[in-house]
Amino acid sequence: MGNEANCELRVGRKRYEGKALLETSELVFRSKEYRAKIAFADVRAVSAKRGRLDIETKGETFVFAGLGAAAEKWREKIIHPKTRTEKLGAKAGTRVALVGDAEAAFVAELRQSKAEISSGNVDTDAEAIFLVIDEQGGLRYAAKLAKKLKGSAALWIVYPKGRKEISETDVLDAGRKAGLKDVKVVGFSPTHTALKFVIPVAKR
Repeated sequence: MGNEANCELRVGRKRYEGKALLETSELVFRSKEYRAKIAFADVRAVSAKRGRLDIETKGETFVFAGLGAAAEKWREKIIHPKTRTEKLGAKAGTRVALVGDAEAAFVAELRQSKAEISSGNVDTDAEAIFLVIDEQGGLRYAAKLAKKLKGSAALWIVYPKGRKEISETDVLDAGRKAGLKDVKVVGFSPTHTALKFVIPVAKR
């Protein structure tokens, strides 16, 4: 079980059957009758026992039942959330290339992680290439950047959420047409999502 699970949520005396999703900085629950977003920053206490996750915030207590082994893992992630750069695989010494208009906060985080950053020209020794786009036309660069990848290097396509003119399907199609395999999705920011593509193992 990863970061998504079908479960029961108890809020006060009410119970809801739905899906819980553990994101970068919040826990989201969705059902036909009820939706909730619990920001990690708002959590006052969290505990896990026998597949159940109890979360206390300032105004409410949420009890997620039926999570199984994920309950303890989620508790740890809520208490000790990974940084954005950790989720994207960037760390000290990682050779990172930025293509497009990357937000200043992300660039600052990369520098803090001590990754080796290059912008504009992409070297073939880059271990991670971030293609940041805001419109569908930016996907035309995917095929060109895919040719720069070697071994297990990754192409991350960072695109806006909730925009009809550029959907997840569009991004997936662009990566796959470039001969790559999609392997991971990360909530990049409140406004953007990042999809990770790599060369299929058989073609490395």
